Amino acid sequence: MIDGCIGELSPFHETFGYYAHGVGPETAKLPTRWKGRLIRLENENTGGTIGWCLSPVDLAVSKLLAGRTKDLEFVRQMVVFGIVGEKSILDIFSELAPDDVTLTNNRLRLAMTG
Repeated sequence: MIDGCIGELSPFHETFGYYAHGVGPETAKLPTRWKGRLIRLENENTGGTIGWCLSPVDLAVSKLLAGRTKDLEFVRQMVVFGIVGEKSILDIFSELAPDDVTLTNNRLRLAMTG
């Protein structure tokens, strides 16, 4: 539904110059306790609809796990603009598999030097 309404090449994309991809929990790799940190979004702009958003730290860790160049830059900018701190990212590592901790830590260092 998201891809069809506001996805790539949709009228929304053509009008506003950006688009969204619909994703589900299986799309991204996330820390084990991510659901407990979801942020509820409901205000006068949501028309009575409730949106559940990843916490900034869970988004950052997910991006590091994905590891694409654009993801590392995204995380770097999250830190630069104070959206998330390196320490808060490191604190989530206890929720990752051991192999993912090493990989994510290396990617965090790479992101911060990029």
